[in-house]
Order: sequence, then structure tokens, then C-alpha cells
Amino acid sequence: MRSLKRVSPHIILLIYVVVVLFPFVFVLFSSLKASNIEIAERPFAFPTSLYFQNYIDAWVKAKINVYFFNSIYLATTSAFTGVLLSAATAYALTRMRFNKASKAIYQFVLIGMLIPGNVLFIAQYILVMNMGILNTHWALFLPYTAGALPISVLLIAAFMKSIPNELEEAAIVDGLGAFRLFYKIILPLTLPALVTVFIVNFLGSWNEYLLANFFISKDELKTLPTGMVGFRDAFQTNYALISTGIVYSVTPVLILYAFLQEKIIEGVTAGGVKG
Repeated sequence: MRSLKRVSPHIILLIYVVVVLFPFVFVLFSSLKASNIEIAERPFAFPTSLYFQNYIDAWVKAKINVYFFNSIYLATTSAFTGVLLSAATAYALTRMRFNKASKAIYQFVLIGMLIPGNVLFIAQYILVMNMGILNTHWALFLPYTAGALPISVLLIAAFMKSIPNELEEAAIVDGLGAFRLFYKIILPLTLPALVTVFIVNFLGSWNEYLLANFFISKDELKTLPTGMVGFRDAFQTNYALISTGIVYSVTPVLILYAFLQEKIIEGVTAGGVKG
């Protein structure tokens, strides 16, 4: 009975992993099959022969390369900018307590978490149109960066609150000003939280569809989610190519998490426990 109690959690986790990974394995196998007939006759079987031509056709013919690099560019730049702005804001609000206004400003920033992004869609569209940046990457970069600030400030501020004041006092005695103290002392200490916030912001921008669909109509500027819609319409009978496009869309996220998972877990746990 004791052995069953010990083994049962592992069995449950194993079943969960199988359920989560099954759709991706199915898509991966389908992307390596040569025809729809093979996918229909043997949908869950390993490909009889690995047909890598699907990846070349999807990359070139369906212009996945254009959509892919547009998404990489926007997700990376907006996530990186959001991290810097959020870190500076969190530093000012948590480590530079100027007066009672700091608490009010902090609460005002967090109000943004209560507003669903879709509610702001019409206002954002009018603003982007009036600014004259419709159909440019700026139309996505600015909303992506601004929309990620509330949750980013919350996570980074929770981590910064745990930094001992003695470190700042020692740095000030050594002659460091506010700016040098920020990037030489505070930023390195909050690296796990910064990495976590970067991943969260990156995933949000990478998967975003609504703004990208309405703010960008030029094919050469489209991101991967919106490009995949046209890809589906153009190759609706070629399920192997559709599966290949899906593999392209999830690969960067898997790679990013594989290399940074320790920092992500460290940032989430440290911020939750110490904050």
C-alpha cells in the first residue's frame, strides 16, 4: 500500500506529460510525412520515411521565413524594452522611496492588470492610426511593450524588495550614484526575475494575434500567427505543410525555455517567497 502511494504521483505526472506532449508529437510526425494519404492511413504512426522537403517548402514557398523573423524581431525587441522599462520603474518605486506618491504610482501601474487587452483595442487602433504608424512594426512594438509593463513591474518589484538595504548603503559609501547603483548592483541581483519577465513578455508578443491581424496588412510585415492563417488557406489540403508551419512556430519557445528554465524557476520562486 505504501509503495502504491509513492508510485501513484509519478504515474499521474507521467499520464499528464503524455497528454500534453501527444498533440505536439502528432504534429511533428505529420510534418515528416510525404503525403496526406500517409497521414490519413497512419495518423499516429512514425513516418515510413523522413520527408524533410516539407520544411524547405514551408520555409520558402509559404514565406514562413518572413513571418518567422518578423515575430522574432518584434517579440525580442518589445520584451527587452519592456524588461528595461519595468526594471527602472520597479527600482524607482521600491528602492527610491521619495514620498507617499511612490505607493500611489505603484498602485496606478498595477491597475493596468485589471484592464483586459481586448477592451483597449479600438482606442489603440485610433491612436496608432492618428500617429501615422499603421502598417508598420511600430504599431505592434509600442502596444506590446506598454501592455506588458504592469505584470512586469509587479514581478520585478517583488524581487527587488527582497534585496538587503545594506548592499545599497555600502555601494553609496563607495561613491556609486543612483544610475551606477542600478545597473551595477540592482540589475545583476535581479537577473532571475528579469529573465522570467523577458520570457513572459516574449511569449505574449510571440503568440499575439488580434493586434497583428488588424494593425498589419502588408504581407512582408506580418507576424507568424497572422501569416499562418493565410498559410492554412493557401495549403488547406496539404496537412504536412500545415504541421510543418506549426512546428516552426513552437520551436523558438521550446529552445528559449530549455536554455533559461533554471532562471525562470528561480525568478518565480524567489519572487514569490521573498516578495
